[in-house]
Amino acid sequence: MTFNDVVEAIQNLSTDEKLEIQLLLKQYIREERRGEIYRNFKSAQVEQQKGELKSSANINELRQLIEE
Repeated sequence: MTFNDVVEAIQNLSTDEKLEIQLLLKQYIREERRGEIYRNFKSAQVEQQKGELKSSANINELRQLIEE
């Protein structure tokens, strides 16, 4: 099924069904973002254990670290 098929199928649904899909999509997106945050957290933990994380209280140094 293509994206256009999905869009067309959604257009043919009732308003209640469209609202249910909207709620489901919000939930799926929220779960994906949580997973991404968790993976980034785990990656940062590994970097910290390896001593690869850099930080600074100096705003100019922080900007420079972000640009790297």
